[in-house]
Amino acid sequence: MTKSYDQVCALAREVSIINSSASVLSWDQETYMPDRGLGHRAHQLAYLTGKAHELATGKKFRTRLEKAEKEKRAFDSKEAANLREWRKELERAVRIPKNLVEEESEATSHGKAAWVEARKKSDYALFAPHLEKLLGIARKKAELWGYEGEPYDALLAGYEKGASTREIDKLFSALKPELTQIARGAVEASKGVSPTALRGKYPIEKQQLLNREIAESLGFDFEAGRIDTTAHPFCTTLGAGDVRLTTRYDERDFTSSLFGVLHEAGHGMYEQGLLQEDFGLPSGTAVSLGIHESQSRLWENHVGRSRPFWEKWLPRAAEIFPHLKKVTLDEFLRSIWKAEFSFIRVEADEATYDLHILLRFGLERRLVDGSLKVKDVPQAWNDGFEELFGMRPPDDARGCLQDIHWSMGGLGYFATYTLGNLNAAQLFAAAKKQRKIGDSLARADYAPLLKWLREMVHAKGSLIMPRELIRSATGREIQPKWHLTHLRERFL
Repeated sequence: MTKSYDQVCALAREVSIINSSASVLSWDQETYMPDRGLGHRAHQLAYLTGKAHELATGKKFRTRLEKAEKEKRAFDSKEAANLREWRKELERAVRIPKNLVEEESEATSHGKAAWVEARKKSDYALFAPHLEKLLGIARKKAELWGYEGEPYDALLAGYEKGASTREIDKLFSALKPELTQIARGAVEASKGVSPTALRGKYPIEKQQLLNREIAESLGFDFEAGRIDTTAHPFCTTLGAGDVRLTTRYDERDFTSSLFGVLHEAGHGMYEQGLLQEDFGLPSGTAVSLGIHESQSRLWENHVGRSRPFWEKWLPRAAEIFPHLKKVTLDEFLRSIWKAEFSFIRVEADEATYDLHILLRFGLERRLVDGSLKVKDVPQAWNDGFEELFGMRPPDDARGCLQDIHWSMGGLGYFATYTLGNLNAAQLFAAAKKQRKIGDSLARADYAPLLKWLREMVHAKGSLIMPRELIRSATGREIQPKWHLTHLRERFL
């Protein structure tokens, strides 16, 4: 290594200290901050994000990076990859002025608070002005970054490296007929399953006990993480050795919080599996949201909804919730595999989930290119939902206000959920070919699977592109067939 490279690393770590400090404040805003603290918190976050941007685009960083790049012939692959990713990040970052970064940070702080209130009251009008502002900022950033096809490309690039809107649209257009057919068949096949079979009284503190036991058994390290309660489940990393999960609870249905925890624990185990000594460097950072989502969907669905999993955990759940003792394993599985068209994405079953993403992807593109006005979102949402699901959301809370992403400025995000499903199925299929993993899955022993994911996915950080990562782990380019096969086998 050279002095210049070491200096770039030091500056990158300094940026990560600022950003992770902002993450602590953001997590606190979502969990424990009193309502009246919002104004000051928005100023704090704007200040920190502005400082991080200033440092990451400043003359010192640019000069050190240029010197290190000239000396890169002596570097191994990890160093070369870090330099490559820093250069890409810098080229995007320098196009965005500091004042716009601060403006977006403050707008998202107020936007998230407005979304929580609007969702609680099911009143889109309370959130619409905030969405208008955040959308305007997103469009400005897209124009500053530049794009080849459409403005959405510039936003998508921030979440899924190497992806284009046209490719995603082509993929989703090809998937739509098959996903629709599977969803309808699964819903029809599930009509005989009672929607209230598992309904009962599930005290929150007992749900928390089961959730923690299960998450810990899969490999989530509670000495380096915790679970809290929020309006919308999420996972965030506050620093090396500090990963926070959140969920929400329904005292009539313990599976709602449990599958939320399984999903977020998948994200969390990915974060805990990154190279901790490289925190703040590309080599210690997740490569994309499509890969990140693959981890959550793999653990939530391929593991957490499997028969071996519940052969192990249903008896323990019945100890904690005695009324489950009368429920057989087959009855339980039929209940958690039940497919039905529902309004809420995060509670949707596997068979219908991707239809939610197709809807949001289409709406986001139209918002960004201006063909859909903010004031018309509820109508467009409800019309699109009715086309895909055959029913109309009864209110805004179960319609266009159900997701937090837009309030966070997360335009360009939603396609990565379905990419995550495709990646998860392909990775899981590849892992099962390993005899040791296949045998252990049958015993509900997930240590070998986690070890394989650590080696093939987590430890890679951002050293290689998402497509290359999937190819290196599975031996194939990303293909939808494993996801479609999984859905057909489970539901049809």
